Amino acid sequence: MHYRKDLSVTETPVGTAAPSFRSEMTVELVKHSAADTDVLWAARVSTGGEKSLEELHKDPERSKGLINFLMRDRHGSPFEHNSMTFFISAPLFVFREFHRHRVGWSYNEESGRYRELQPVFYTPDAARKLVQQGRPGKYEFVEGTPEQHSLTATAMEESYRQAYETYQRLLEAGVAREVARAVLPVGLYSSMYATCNARSLMHFLGLRTQHEQAKVPSFPQREIEMVGELMEEQWAKLMPLTHAAFNANGRVAP
Repeated sequence: MHYRKDLSVTETPVGTAAPSFRSEMTVELVKHSAADTDVLWAARVSTGGEKSLEELHKDPERSKGLINFLMRDRHGSPFEHNSMTFFISAPLFVFREFHRHRVGWSYNEESGRYRELQPVFYTPDAARKLVQQGRPGKYEFVEGTPEQHSLTATAMEESYRQAYETYQRLLEAGVAREVARAVLPVGLYSSMYATCNARSLMHFLGLRTQHEQAKVPSFPQREIEMVGELMEEQWAKLMPLTHAAFNANGRVAP
């Protein structure tokens, strides 16, 4: 591959994948060791010692009152003895918010240093509220007009195409991937594995989702909320009693 002195040429290099645009998020539960019984044996060891092992073979439904007590009085450590690993595909700006959650989380993300990044970009769908009203700390989002949605989609797609063409020209000229990626926008989709326990997930959901049962209001960006909703859907199937207690006690992590 030869270095091209003129990097102002706008043609897309031959063989370059055409950019694609999407609005949905992907969340897949790929691995887990998580059940309501995990909460019970972890809690009962404090009073029962080795007898707590009996909880492994009992129906957790008979002890849902204990789970609710632990949640209500915020005895949090019994909710940590489980694990869930999710595969998540979302825009880079979602991951930058996601990685602020550090306690009880482990991450491994796709690397722009080691692979050529693929041209998949985020554009909001018609349901995404586009207009921000009010001042910082006291604002709301309202519906956009059809004209605003059309403008947003068109402008984003044009910007994405130009950025990815520039990225490809830099790669074709022999520029390292870790340098060339600097021209790409935060609307680019990335992928990662995220591993957590129920306690850390509840803390995430309390901050990154809105819910009618929440004691403390939250105002998450819609795109990370979409990821949170999909994660919660999977978790609720694994630990239904814990999930119900989380909701019943105001969606505050113990």
